[in-house]
Amino acid sequence: MRLFASILVLCFALTLTAQDTLQLQVDVVYLSSNLLRGREAGTPYERQAARYIASRFEEIGLSPKGTEGWFQPFEFTYKPNPHSETGERRTGLNVVGYLDNGAPTTVVIGAHFDHLGMGHFGSRHVGEPAIHNGADDNASGVAALLCLAEKLKNEPLTGHNYLFIAFSAEELGLFGSKYFANHPTIPLDSVAYMLNMDMVGRLNAERKLVVNGAGTSPAWKETLARIDTLGIHIVTTESGVGPSDHTSFYLKNIPVLHFFTGQHADYHKPEDDSELVNYAGLADICQLIYNLIAALDDQPRIEFRKTKDESERKAAAFKVSLGVMPDYTYDGEGMRVDAVIDGRPGAKAGMQAGDIIVRIGDVEVHNIYDYMEGLSKYGKGDSAPIVVLRDGQKITLQATFE
Repeated sequence: MRLFASILVLCFALTLTAQDTLQLQVDVVYLSSNLLRGREAGTPYERQAARYIASRFEEIGLSPKGTEGWFQPFEFTYKPNPHSETGERRTGLNVVGYLDNGAPTTVVIGAHFDHLGMGHFGSRHVGEPAIHNGADDNASGVAALLCLAEKLKNEPLTGHNYLFIAFSAEELGLFGSKYFANHPTIPLDSVAYMLNMDMVGRLNAERKLVVNGAGTSPAWKETLARIDTLGIHIVTTESGVGPSDHTSFYLKNIPVLHFFTGQHADYHKPEDDSELVNYAGLADICQLIYNLIAALDDQPRIEFRKTKDESERKAAAFKVSLGVMPDYTYDGEGMRVDAVIDGRPGAKAGMQAGDIIVRIGDVEVHNIYDYMEGLSKYGKGDSAPIVVLRDGQKITLQATFE
């Protein structure tokens, strides 16, 4: 009898996991469908996506916490070219739902839902305008947001309240999250911490998850080290400043984390479609984040710490590129190449995905910042020896920058 009961419990758990994964897929497929034409902020397609998210919040059982029901409208200036002196005034929509547990503190959980539309800004696509569906960036993060809302509704953790925010106009400059941070619909001094999911849909075979902002509280690393990570290997960075919405909350002295499965060759291209998302991996990431929240449920506050902005090292200006995609999940020595773009200097030099760049000219490369410093030494038409590790062997390639 006991064995039978155990089997029933196991089957029930497996069914829940399958249901979670299926709902994640439903949310990603809809949000990244051609129907929404890339969810460009301030367009009817962004509003259609916002209505879908609001309907899911309502279905889950959250309460509206915007300034107009579920929505928090804000104005911003749309500039397809960031160097333009003038732009078009548009209205974007944040979507805000609340789970009130009667607690004195609230956890903010966020993800941006806008993307690049037809690719008139921010695109890496070459050719005629095309729909940029943004399945990983960031339908995956919104699906995770909805999954966590459902988990926290059905498996309550009552030490905090939870505010779920789908931000808009992130791609154009974090406009939505900046607006919310300056016009919050709950007191900011009641926020315990903020979690941000941006590009969490491509968990790779190495199962590495980048967690940015781990230096914004001494509680983060200690807690991440003791929770069940479901076999996911966590790679942390310290800074609370980065190109996503957690930055807006860090700048208000709130501890933050940003979850990210890494960049890939389809980033900001029309090819970022729903069939390439790792849904089982996405479900595991949702459970990992739930486990983190559960581990902090009995702590009304965690200490905030300012961090050194690691992106300051990016100030070294460089005018050339190898045409490779860095592997941001790599935490070893050197800069590992995730993808090589055809026809660019790296490809012409014989560089391959998986190569680890350890030297550019006379600059030793220990990490991505050294890589950028190495590039800064060269201009168009210059050549440089690039030393890479491939299958444990050092190989010297000769690259000519264009």
